[in-house]
Amino acid sequence: MAASSRAQVLDLYRAMLRESKHFSAYNYRTYTVRRIRDAFRENKNVKDPVEIQALVNKAKRDLGIIRRQAKPYQVMYHSTRFIRNLR
Repeated sequence: MAASSRAQVLDLYRAMLRESKHFSAYNYRTYTVRRIRDAFRENKNVKDPVEIQALVNKAKRDLGIIRRQAKPYQVMYHSTRFIRNLR
């Protein structure tokens, strides 16, 4: 794997883990972290550049899904916290 591909993959891995931390529900958060780690560990020995690029593209799509899924939890958490502080 080229150095830029490796750096790109590591950046994606870190970004996915970082975004998964935004789930407020413990079960969603741990499931997402486990799936991310398992997927990256499963594909760590892939050498074919075309396959690597396909996996990177899939990871980018999955990162977008994680961001969209975690956003309602962030909004819900912050709004209930705000309402609680008003009382």
